[in-house]
Amino acid sequence: MTMETPKGRAPSIRDVARLAGVSHQTVSRVLNHHPSIRESTKERVLQVMEELQYRPNRAARMLVTSRSRMIGVLASAAGVHYGPSSSISAIEDAARRSGYYVTVAHLGAVDPVSISEGLDHLLSQAVEGIVVIAPQVRVFDAIAAMSISVPFVTLQSTGILEDHALSVDQIAGARLATRHLIELGHRSIFHLAGPPDWIEADARMRGFLAEMSAQDVPTTAPILGDWTAGFGYRAGRELLRVRDFTAVFSSNDQMALGLMHAILEAGLRVPEDVSVVGFDDIPEAAHFWPPLTTVRQDFAELGRRCIELLLGDIDEARIPYRGNIQPELIVRASTAGPAF
Repeated sequence: MTMETPKGRAPSIRDVARLAGVSHQTVSRVLNHHPSIRESTKERVLQVMEELQYRPNRAARMLVTSRSRMIGVLASAAGVHYGPSSSISAIEDAARRSGYYVTVAHLGAVDPVSISEGLDHLLSQAVEGIVVIAPQVRVFDAIAAMSISVPFVTLQSTGILEDHALSVDQIAGARLATRHLIELGHRSIFHLAGPPDWIEADARMRGFLAEMSAQDVPTTAPILGDWTAGFGYRAGRELLRVRDFTAVFSSNDQMALGLMHAILEAGLRVPEDVSVVGFDDIPEAAHFWPPLTTVRQDFAELGRRCIELLLGDIDEARIPYRGNIQPELIVRASTAGPAF
């Protein structure tokens, strides 16, 4: 068998079929992930595709199958923030494993006109389903008022559009972090919160307050931040003017990093003088000094369940998984009991 095609043109599905010794209908079934194809046949066809560097013509396939195998993502504030960008990557990975491609529409603003234009952009590409990733409640309020003609999933925990929603349980994660500090013996615990208009920041703040109340520990007003290490550093310097706390739960790892910088700069030690807990478990968190205790979100699982849920609506033969994802507390060296 020689992997040659006529010069001057790209390899076609019939070239693949001829060299693999199968019909072009069989190649088409492989491309469309048909369950009746034997594994040995599938492997042979895929090997020929790779050797020929065959790339299916998606436009032609759509005309034949009436399926684009495209999923759209409507995203706001995804470029610079770890959570949204990690969610998109996880969705792309999970979609690819299911034979789908992902196209992303980034929202420059979160007003109803921009949201509508973003949805129209995705629908004009014949997407079969849409995932909405946005930090603000008002985005989901706007979407709830719109008519979306394809299945969609929203990554949020607002109580809006509950039949379409999936999320990591942010409140449970915040309670894990706060409970960890209380169980170590801390009673003077501050919360460095995220922006007040972010769904995740509000949920983490509510989790912190709920656990403090449940454990009958007095609270102070959370400090509203902006997710950046710079804010964490500035907040730390202000807080350390009066050392009336022994621990801080930061709503994300970047602010925790800035806070630890301020603590160390003041001649104090983490965790001997102040314990710090973050949220997200960014890849660098294990390499902070000291390594950061934090709450891990399983973005790979989030992406997998999101695609399962979405494809369950697209393809009735699939059974979608519903239910929120539980976070995990990762205990490292930035927390210890208070020095009395």
